[in-house]
Amino acid sequence: MYELRLLCPEERVEPVGDALEALDALSISVEDADAQTPAEQALFGEPGMPPPREGWQRSLVIALFAEQSQAKEAAELLAPQDFFAGCKFIAIVEVPEQDWVRLTQSQFEPVEITPSFWIVPTWHEPPPQAQQVIRLDPGLAFGTGTHPTTRMCLRWIARHPPQGQRVLDYGCGSGILAIGAAKFGAGSVDAVDIDEAAVRSTEGNAKANGVALMAGLPDRASGQYGTVLANILATPLKVLAPLLCGHVAPGGHLVLAGILSRQADELKAAYAPYCALEVGDEEDGWILMTAGL
Repeated sequence: MYELRLLCPEERVEPVGDALEALDALSISVEDADAQTPAEQALFGEPGMPPPREGWQRSLVIALFAEQSQAKEAAELLAPQDFFAGCKFIAIVEVPEQDWVRLTQSQFEPVEITPSFWIVPTWHEPPPQAQQVIRLDPGLAFGTGTHPTTRMCLRWIARHPPQGQRVLDYGCGSGILAIGAAKFGAGSVDAVDIDEAAVRSTEGNAKANGVALMAGLPDRASGQYGTVLANILATPLKVLAPLLCGHVAPGGHLVLAGILSRQADELKAAYAPYCALEVGDEEDGWILMTAGL
């Protein structure tokens, strides 16, 4: 396998990608060429935000080909095209043969949430000290327990079991928080997401963990809940402030994550008309914010 690597401005990503697909690329991915630098950009597709763009101002386009000759031919055919203006050929890189399944599995070990609560991939045995376990494998939807925001939300659930409560997981991703709430005694759980793939992932993961919940698009959320969980990002969380607070029952809890430490004051200000947010946990530069209504 060989990767053809190209540097493209945002407006060239779509036509270049279409051309690579026509040239029989096995896969095409787009990354921020400025990732891990001060120029890194975030692309969003959340409620109240502009739709996600095709790429970044400086996009790294990576096309995978079976043969080196195919990658070279693709580079030669793209170079003289009008739509390739402003793009740059970087390299053709050989991709070593690997057991990709085994490699992927080796990167996901059991994750400790509390000493007795663990997230465990299906190819691992739970640790002997694990009294509560969520079985979850990496997939298309966000939420495997490896990110600090997910761990903080699950820790909060373990320390504040929603026994008998109606719980809402808004922006459910893989469904990990909804599953955690169900395992810690929630009476009923609604899990919603704008991404239909996330809804399907949540349904599959819930079934695999033997818990009952209702998953769907955001309009499935209705009425008030004893606990409302939302692990998204700071900007959409600010937009969603009236909606999320409106779903919290009197005496209930609002739990927000996906927030950087430096964004705490922004979130407090956005939610001030509805509740008093406080920082409830912090890990690796991320914070968990909670409020009682």
